[in-house]
Amino acid sequence: MNKGIKGLWAAAMAAVLLCAGHAGADPQHSEGTTVVRERGAAEQNIHERTAGKTNIRERVAGIIGETTPPQNRVFASGSSRMMRRWDVRAEDIGGTLLFSDSPEYVKESGILYRDTVEGDARVLYYHLNDTTQPKKVAVILETDADLAIVSVTRGGTSTPSTDYLRVGKATQIAYFDPVQHEERIYVAKERPRLLSPVMNTTVLAPGELVYGVYDFHANAPVRVSVVMYGADVDPFSFLRTARVLPRDEVALRGTFQSMDRIVTLPRAYAPMRDGAAYFPIGDNVHDLYRSGVDATDGTPVVNYGNYGILYHIALPIMGRGQVRCFLSPLGGVYAGAVTAVSDGQSRLIETPASRAYFGDQTLPEPPQIAKARTEGLLVLTQYTELADLGTYSAVHPVTFAYSPPGASNLPVNIILLPE
Repeated sequence: MNKGIKGLWAAAMAAVLLCAGHAGADPQHSEGTTVVRERGAAEQNIHERTAGKTNIRERVAGIIGETTPPQNRVFASGSSRMMRRWDVRAEDIGGTLLFSDSPEYVKESGILYRDTVEGDARVLYYHLNDTTQPKKVAVILETDADLAIVSVTRGGTSTPSTDYLRVGKATQIAYFDPVQHEERIYVAKERPRLLSPVMNTTVLAPGELVYGVYDFHANAPVRVSVVMYGADVDPFSFLRTARVLPRDEVALRGTFQSMDRIVTLPRAYAPMRDGAAYFPIGDNVHDLYRSGVDATDGTPVVNYGNYGILYHIALPIMGRGQVRCFLSPLGGVYAGAVTAVSDGQSRLIETPASRAYFGDQTLPEPPQIAKARTEGLLVLTQYTELADLGTYSAVHPVTFAYSPPGASNLPVNIILLPE
């Protein structure tokens, strides 16, 4: 694997590679920001093709010029290109998140993460087979109770692949699928179970990535183990002798309390009055990263990127007019999905819908634009890439369900524009 891109913050803030990006990400710290280097050849090539093609003079001309590319002409109908940051309020609620992404490049069979939970929980695993042999990754449930009932309420994974962006997007589409059926798993003291039977039939060839997210409820304490084991090995026999593998240098694993984040606007947005607005997700300035503990040894950890955190973004709207919402990637290549709930209807939206990924045209901003951003202003440029999240009104406001997708880059902006 090549040591690949540093995801570019178009706003000059450091990018964060989601779910450690493509395995083996290296976090760096500078003045409170975190840069995570992604090891992905495809994304490396993207930025090699785009970097250097546009000099500062051309960038500034693009920002202040009158030409607008077709995909961004939504901004050319008289609305201002200057947006202001909208204040939001966040509250963390819900059950327990178990996050398993270290070691991300797994070089031997073993236990990747383990902890015991009861009640509502979510497990996210994101691992790459960095051995020369085919492997499987499974989540195994055990209990000391006579019987524990584990109800899986939501979940999704995808076929393992070396196309990490495809894996990330497909897993999010599966997780956010509005049509899901609860499944019950009965775990006995002498009978461990898999969280999903498909895990023991899914084989990772060398170099392939697997990524999964599952929500569940346990009515008794259940020990949850994420393991990688040989393709021809019984997972339950393997678990009896397996050891916990040490974290890699990125240390993206741990247990985090309050697995959901409610994001609300303290004041309702009025399209005709308030104009263009935005707020960032996953920048660790206005949207802070979660702290937790690695239950395998008690080490305090930080969830750089808030992977596995499910955001519920409620947008109250008032007055006349409609608001059109967009998601804009700031850190580099990005591929995911969200759910929009409005007027009692739930709709899955791919981000982006028309391409496999986007964000590859994101470029650094000039000094004057960076200065405006620090003052809570952001300029829509010809390089602003957008995923359309739909149009809504005070009659039918919207709530988005969002979670940072694996293999993509953070942060993102949620943009509100008068229609």
